[in-house]
Amino acid sequence: MFQKTLNASLTIALAIGFATSARSLNAQVTPPPTTGGLSTPPSMQRAPATTAATSVSGQLPRDANQEFRQYDLSRYTNNLSKIDKPEQAVVDWVLRETGTDVWFSEPFGFLSTNRNMLTAYHTPEMQAVVKKMVDRFVNGPTDPQILKMRLLTVSSPNWRARALPLIQDVNVQSPGVQAWLLTKENAAVLISMLSSRTDARESQNSQMTIYNGQTQSLSSTKGRTYVRTIRQASTVWPPYEPEISEVHEGYQLEISPLLDTDGKTIECVIRAQIDQVDKLVPVGIDLPLPNGQSHRTQIEVPQIVSWRLHERFRWDSDMVLLLSCGVIASPDRQTSSNPLLNLDRFIGNTPGRADALLFITFGGRAGEGLAPAPAPQAAVAGSISRGRY
Repeated sequence: MFQKTLNASLTIALAIGFATSARSLNAQVTPPPTTGGLSTPPSMQRAPATTAATSVSGQLPRDANQEFRQYDLSRYTNNLSKIDKPEQAVVDWVLRETGTDVWFSEPFGFLSTNRNMLTAYHTPEMQAVVKKMVDRFVNGPTDPQILKMRLLTVSSPNWRARALPLIQDVNVQSPGVQAWLLTKENAAVLISMLSSRTDARESQNSQMTIYNGQTQSLSSTKGRTYVRTIRQASTVWPPYEPEISEVHEGYQLEISPLLDTDGKTIECVIRAQIDQVDKLVPVGIDLPLPNGQSHRTQIEVPQIVSWRLHERFRWDSDMVLLLSCGVIASPDRQTSSNPLLNLDRFIGNTPGRADALLFITFGGRAGEGLAPAPAPQAAVAGSISRGRY
């Protein structure tokens, strides 16, 4: 009897063991859950890893003799009470001078600001660059200054033939862009010469009042509508209606001037953007109708010509900077009321193209007006371009 009981117990134990082993084996070989017939990616089978963050206490790294300095901006910012975050201009110009990489790579450093204080942590060499730039804001002119912008377009670039004796060529990094320096007297002569041409047109003539280092914008754009696509409609016949969209063409200009502390040298960061709709390309579409026939219609695809400039220039403030973008999309294309009178195609000019000329003149402190034109003098030697940023 005892032997039978023992045998039965062993049989039950072996059965339980085999069942447990089978369950374990099944758990090991069971394929991962699938979604839509595809195996679940391994990255979704486990919990996402978390980024380790270490709390650091103690002093800042000084492996490159970094220094902690604070620069008082209140003398500059107190005069700009109506401007939101005027201190941002200081940061922007510091980054243009130092580059951004030096603040996000070795050696360790940082740059922070509020309305009245700029805080910098970096090497003594970098602190010297920061201090020199801050001095141009704090110890430079704090009154609003006048900057005169004049934009002319000329259909043909042959104006250069007569203008070369008046202008001094300088180097520019942006492809297709040319820059020259002129005395204010020679600039007046050149503008008069251009104004007498039948293919010249003045697009902008404005006098901007701007604080040292701040950014101001000029723009002239207009919308042009086109049929972007066709969508279904239930209240009309045929049961389709055009979806109208709009693309903007014209020019946008941003300029940020910064004077040296003595006011004899001016530096400008110039951003320019010109967009022109060359034409609207039609695309024919056949759409099915409920009666088995088809409806013929068309959509339009804009063919856009664009041009961009982003560069930094430095020149004597008693001179005039002249920029030419080359023969590009005209910032303010004019269409003739009579196409037969459009002679561009007969004289070799592309319709809607022009040589855009931008004159930039520093006029001194606001309220004083433009200073008398100085005697003609040689332009500043070397390149005035400080790069694109």
